[in-house]
Amino acid sequence: MAWRKQHIRNAAGSLLALFLCLSALAITPGHASDPQDYTVAIGETGDKTLDGALSDASQLQSLKDKAPAGPFALITRAKNDYDRVQTVLQAFGYYQATVNITIDGISVNDTSLADRLDKVPSGQSVEAKIAIEKGPLFRLRKIEVHGALPPDINAIDKLGLKPGQPAVAADILGAGTKLLTALEEDGYALAKVDPPVATEDAGALSIDVVFTATTGKRATVGAIKFTGLHDVNEDFVRRRLLLQQGQLYQPSKINAARQDLLTLGVFSGVTVKAADAIAPDGSLPVTFDFQERPGHAVGVTGAYSTDLGASAKLTWSDRNLFGNAEQLNLSAAATGLGGTATTAPGYNVTAQFIKPDFPQRDTSAEFDASALQQSLEAYEQTAFTAGPSLHRKFGPLWTGTVGITGEREHILQEHVGSDFTLVALPLTANYDSTGLTDPTIDPTHGIRAAFIATPTESLGHPGSTFAILQISGSTYLDIGDWLFAAKPGRSILAFRGLIGSVQGASQFELPPDQRFYGGGSNTIRGFKYQSVGPLFPDLNPMGGTAIDAGTVEYRQRFFESFGAAVFVDGGQVSAGNLPFSGTVRIGTGFGLRYYTPVGPVRLDVALPVNRPPGGDKFEFYIGLGQAF
Repeated sequence: MAWRKQHIRNAAGSLLALFLCLSALAITPGHASDPQDYTVAIGETGDKTLDGALSDASQLQSLKDKAPAGPFALITRAKNDYDRVQTVLQAFGYYQATVNITIDGISVNDTSLADRLDKVPSGQSVEAKIAIEKGPLFRLRKIEVHGALPPDINAIDKLGLKPGQPAVAADILGAGTKLLTALEEDGYALAKVDPPVATEDAGALSIDVVFTATTGKRATVGAIKFTGLHDVNEDFVRRRLLLQQGQLYQPSKINAARQDLLTLGVFSGVTVKAADAIAPDGSLPVTFDFQERPGHAVGVTGAYSTDLGASAKLTWSDRNLFGNAEQLNLSAAATGLGGTATTAPGYNVTAQFIKPDFPQRDTSAEFDASALQQSLEAYEQTAFTAGPSLHRKFGPLWTGTVGITGEREHILQEHVGSDFTLVALPLTANYDSTGLTDPTIDPTHGIRAAFIATPTESLGHPGSTFAILQISGSTYLDIGDWLFAAKPGRSILAFRGLIGSVQGASQFELPPDQRFYGGGSNTIRGFKYQSVGPLFPDLNPMGGTAIDAGTVEYRQRFFESFGAAVFVDGGQVSAGNLPFSGTVRIGTGFGLRYYTPVGPVRLDVALPVNRPPGGDKFEFYIGLGQAF
């Protein structure tokens, strides 16, 4: 005969409390000055997930190294594990499981155990063993939903439960959450779904589950109030807001509006709170509360590599220049401080202004200007560049950019100086499925790709008209679960690739800085910057009109803050306008990582497999963030 055993919420609540208090066990004093060493053996159940949950739940396991215990405290700890282990087993659908816990082969309920442990020689370890008989697996039988529900909601389907599936507490509780979400998304903003009530039929090895739901009135979005705005203009935020008064109240749409406002970069937090009651007209007022970020930010970064030497960069940013989330970013960098690919120090000074939602939503206007001086083995360059661009978001994964850039430069290559005036129309399409907006954060999955076409008119001597075409991309595979059953994001296999070609001009019709060069951290590690490709007779880089390069890198994290990487880079540069021609250069190496709140500090050492004449024997790189 069926009988009511307990609410599923009680079992799940016990399980949650069990995990939250693992580190809060009060150890009964007793032999505290003479702790008993012990090992733990937990019987395997054949279910890897269940075994992990049992290990996490056991105080014998979790406190073994953290909290030494004397004999009496050890027995108390073992006895506490009975209920904890039983709770986990019931949460996984095993309601008739048996658990037997022994220490040194004696049941923890044996009154002679304390005396036995007192006689164990100091320093000798005993074994605490948890033996488990799972018993039969209980399955769901009847699944019912009580309460007056709207006809367009098929409650049973929304639960996602099926008769015959294992009676796992997490699945049952999750089903109630799914039903509540479905009701809220249908406009029932104040809907409630009570914790499920479970009835066990021991003879049939089954569980019957009843959910009770209350919908209340369907609501629309009422008056929208803003609080916490000080330096950001409210009318700008209202124009930006994706939520409109009068639309159906749906938590997903409200959260999307909240997340969208966070992307402006001027808020450290945005929270949304709905009123406690639906108004007589069926609307539910909502309040957006904003926490503004500091208006200004200053940053200092540095890097070092054997080829480019040391560099230091100072940045200053105004995140909200005129009150509408306009950004002004200024930076000044000292470059080429030593290095085998440089001949003298240089500088790079940049200014960037960004106006969001101009001329329309999801489009931003940008103006960039820079002054550059660099002295490289390939050439010496002094240049000033400026131009506007428009950036458009086409969806969650695609963005595009169109701009116009003017550049005035003087370049000295092989003791021949030339002046160039360049007008370019860069066109870019970007794809990113990694879900990351901060470039210093390690990607663990997804694809990044960029497609760039840059038609350019060179007014130098000689003049030329050409187009630079590039396709680049990287992808990341989380393989830890395949190899080690490790935590997500700790074992990553990363790939990157680059293909580029210049059309419309030959090698020496191009300004030297518009040619392709290989070598360095961005293309082929192990070869100094710009050293891969055609060379002049004095072994200085000549540059080419086609490039292809690729990388395979394996990244592994250790402990909390450390990691390592091994990699192979390869590629080639040629003067024939078509990729996959020329001399292939291959570099290989390894690196260490130290993970900080602002990104990993990277240290890589790379060796050239087939070093060109005049090339370095190795390269050393230090920087912030992964190589790609």
